[in-house]
Amino acid sequence: MKNILIHGLGQNETSWNKVKDILNNNYIDVETPNLFNIVKNYQLNYENLYKNFIDYCNGFKEKLNLIGLSLGGILTIDYVIEYPEKVNSIILSGTPYEIPKTIFNIQNLIYKFIPKKVFEQIGCPKKDLINLLNSMKELSIPQKAKNIKCKTLIICGEREKNNINMRSAKQLNNDIKNSIFKIIPNAGHEINIDAPEEFANTIKLFLESEEISI
Repeated sequence: MKNILIHGLGQNETSWNKVKDILNNNYIDVETPNLFNIVKNYQLNYENLYKNFIDYCNGFKEKLNLIGLSLGGILTIDYVIEYPEKVNSIILSGTPYEIPKTIFNIQNLIYKFIPKKVFEQIGCPKKDLINLLNSMKELSIPQKAKNIKCKTLIICGEREKNNINMRSAKQLNNDIKNSIFKIIPNAGHEINIDAPEEFANTIKLFLESEEISI
């Protein structure tokens, strides 16, 4: 079984470093692709990113355990719907249930005033990240979620209890049959950075258990 950790929009593969180290120390090997690298030969929009993500995942002969954060969770949902036979289980962290267009517009506006060097740190030019965000506004998730059949864990940071991400997690938990929902203490949206040890232990327990109550 291949375990793949998929980062969020404002992250890159290094955002998983602490989680990856803990899992490796527990004899769980993981892959941490850089989403911007796998699409670097194409215009950065969601369609091209997803197509290249498909090629990346389909390059593994084994079944997959996909752990996606935010954007990584959206890619995970699309992939498991299109290739259910390839997926053993999924973990969705901070994954939106519906694309918050207003929030995206505000985020886009904020991005325009952030220095380019900030985006260079994650390996994605500012204009490309803004283009990717714009291309995601019409994505539809609710109908897809209802068709997910594999073993699923949905997690959310405790500090998101009063915002849209917590509501999204609960809606996904309601729509995905037999899914499990867990709140990670002392964490916000970027759980892999805020609480890497708790996140890693949750992943480990989920992957090693046939039936799980976290």
